[in-house]
Amino acid sequence: MDKTVFERIRDREIPAQFEYEDDQVMAFRDIHPQAPVHVLIVPKVAYPTLEDIPPEDDLQLKLILVARQVANKLGIAKNYRLLMNVGRQVQEVAHVHLHLLGGWRAPQANDPETMKLV
Repeated sequence: MDKTVFERIRDREIPAQFEYEDDQVMAFRDIHPQAPVHVLIVPKVAYPTLEDIPPEDDLQLKLILVARQVANKLGIAKNYRLLMNVGRQVQEVAHVHLHLLGGWRAPQANDPETMKLV
């Protein structure tokens, strides 16, 4: 079976800009960011979807704790979004991952560009 792109990143076959890594989880910058800060938090074990992680496994909690740690490290802890797509019809990669998005500027009254980002 072919490796997912995240397994290839884990195995250092594809470069990535890492923000965090331990024995269970890695966090790296998304190559197609949807926000000024866009980091993917990915378990090293390749579960296809969230529904494939055994309920007794604390990996779900670990992903959120790492997201909070990375948000703090990157200075966005007061204003960020977490997003997870679940299921083969909505996931681009069949390997569970959590999106950490943030870094938007505070809205300015005379700047319609910042008003639409909030």
